[in-house]
Formats: sequence, structure tokens, C-alpha cells
Amino acid sequence: MIDELDVAFDEDAERSKPRRHRAGKGGGKSAIALLMTFLLLAGLGGGVYFGYTKVRGFFVAADYSGAGAEPVEVTVAKNASLTEIGNELVKVDVVKSTKAFTNAAEAEPRSKNIQSGTYNLRKQMAAKEAVALLLDPAARLSKGVTIPEGKTAKQTFDLLAKATGLPVKDFEEAAKDPVALGVPDWWFKRTDGKQVSKTSEGFLFPDTYEFDPKANAEQVLRTMVDHFLTVTGEIGFADDVQKNLGVSPYEALIVASLSQAEAGIAEDLPKVSRVAYNRAYKEKMTLQFDVTTNYWLELNGKDPKHSGDLLQKEMEDPKNPYNTEIVVGLPIGPINSPGRAALTGSMKPAAGPWLFFVAVDKDGRSAFAVTSAEHDKNVKKACDNGISKLC
Repeated sequence: MIDELDVAFDEDAERSKPRRHRAGKGGGKSAIALLMTFLLLAGLGGGVYFGYTKVRGFFVAADYSGAGAEPVEVTVAKNASLTEIGNELVKVDVVKSTKAFTNAAEAEPRSKNIQSGTYNLRKQMAAKEAVALLLDPAARLSKGVTIPEGKTAKQTFDLLAKATGLPVKDFEEAAKDPVALGVPDWWFKRTDGKQVSKTSEGFLFPDTYEFDPKANAEQVLRTMVDHFLTVTGEIGFADDVQKNLGVSPYEALIVASLSQAEAGIAEDLPKVSRVAYNRAYKEKMTLQFDVTTNYWLELNGKDPKHSGDLLQKEMEDPKNPYNTEIVVGLPIGPINSPGRAALTGSMKPAAGPWLFFVAVDKDGRSAFAVTSAEHDKNVKKACDNGISKLC
């Protein structure tokens, strides 16, 4: 038994001895395996790194650093979104990516106050720096100009001259040819056989504008005319008035300007337009709108007057081509630039047989009447309220 155990032990010991030829061959395979493993891990590591940097690119927006260098003027369009502003900044190399800009803007609560206009910025700015400059009033070149509804072309030129620094005479000269400014020639057509005043009056749409500081008078007026065409196109003005009212767009524009001048509140615009249509087309009578007399006074360098202060000779001036006191129907052209509400009121006038109206309270609200007797009662009400001077 002992001998068998000794023999077994000796055999196990023999098998446990290192065998050089096997050890040498096996060691080579191990080295190769080790090298392959290293290369594999290195490859995987590189892949992981590459993947990390690629994914990281999706979350970290490309951005410049610092305050930038070369000056550049950038115009922010009206009602532009942060993304649209960012796209414009990328286009002129102010910021490196739109994402960097939108991230910086969203992190700044005041970014909602970024105004339209032209700004002095710098190329290759950190997005955060660009946002800060867009919020700095000193960086804004154009301050904007608001043209209120109902302003005449003459009044509009004065406002534009003050805002742009361009002479009034430049605007007057540029306005002489409305077709050259973009008004289609078909606008100057009438169905009532009356003369057309082919001027820019009525086509300079009232709104707040941000003009390029380098723009000349013609470019400024072109912008306003283009806005007019956009708005009237959006509401379907031209097609609607021809189809539903049987008048030309130009005649409806005249009515819109009259109601813009006469109505004291927006709610009355469609009713005033209806009165104009009823008197001019249905009854074929004089409108007797005092605002047309005042328009003629302004064109001749005189101040407008309250209705009760107008002289009879002023209202019945035969030289006035806009006269509605003694001339039947609509005047030869618009007397101001009506806004969207007035255009809509002219396009869709209220249904009613009214032929008269008069302001009866301090808010400008008018009372409408069909007969002279009803109108007289409304005038008395206006007098009692201290509104009318026709007492």
C-alpha cells in the first residue's frame, strides 16, 4: 500500500514538473492573446472616447470665447424668435452656433426684451457676450419709429425725418411715384368714373418700424408700401370688396381712410364705413365729412380745425378736389393711412341704412341715424354732453 502510494505520488510529482517545450509554446500563445486583449481594450477605449466626444457634441454647443473683435452691424427682424436671431448671428460669424446663442439667451431672463433693430456687435463673440450686447441700449443703432393710424403722408414724412435724420423733402420726392415704390398700377382704378389721385397717400401702412440706418427715403417708403400690400393681402381686401361690395379696392381704401378719421372708437369703424357707402352709392349724395376739408387745409399748410370752427367758404371751397360738402360721392383719394381695423371695417361694413352719425360722448362713441330728425336728436345729445359745437 505504501509502495503504491509512493508510486502515485511520484507520478503526480512528475506530471507537475515544468515541461519546457510545452511551456515555451503555451507562453507564445499567451503573449499573443495578451497583446490582442490589450489592442481590443485599447480599441474599445478609443471607441468609447470617440463615442463620448461625439455624444458630448450633441449637448455642448460650439461657442466662441471672449468679447469678440471685428465690429459688425446686425439687424434683428421684428418679432424674430431667439432661434431666428441666432441663425442671423451665425450667418455673420458673431456667434459660433445657434444653440450656443439660444442657450445663453434662455439663461438670461431679460432676453425676452431683445428688441428689433440694427445693433453694433462684434465677430466671434461668446454667445453670452452677444446676448448682453443685444440688451444694451447703447449697442442699438436704430431706435424705431411708430406711425400711428390715421396719419397723413405729410405727417408721416415729418415723423420719419425725425427718426431717420433724412430731410422731409427726400420723402416728399420719393413719394411722388407710388408705382415706383411698389404700389401695383391696378390699385388706381375706380368704378364710379371719378378722378383718381395717384399719390402715396393711404399706402404708407401705420405701424412701428425699424429701418436700416443706411436706408434712404425711397427704401423706407418701399418698406411701408410693402407692409400695406402684405396686410391687405392677408385680409383679402382687394378681392373681397370687388366681389361683395362691387367697388374697386381704391374706393374701399378711400372709405377706410374716411372712417379712420371720423370714427372715435374702433367699434364704430364698420358703421362709419356703411354711412359712407350708403351716401356715396345708394343715395348718391354728398358725404359732408368735415375731415376732407381739414385734409385740404393741411395740404395747403394750414392747421386743421374743429368741425364747429370750419368756415363755410372753407367747407365749400370749389378748388378742393377732396371736397365732400358740395361734391357728390367719394373724394378723389385717401386722406390718411388707415390701419388694419379700418381696412377691415371698410371691407366688411356693418349692415344698416344709416345716413348720419355724430360723436356723442367723451370716449368718441357715435350715434347713428337714418333720418334728419333722428340725427338732430343725436346732435342735441352731443351738445348736452359738451361734445358738439353745432348747437
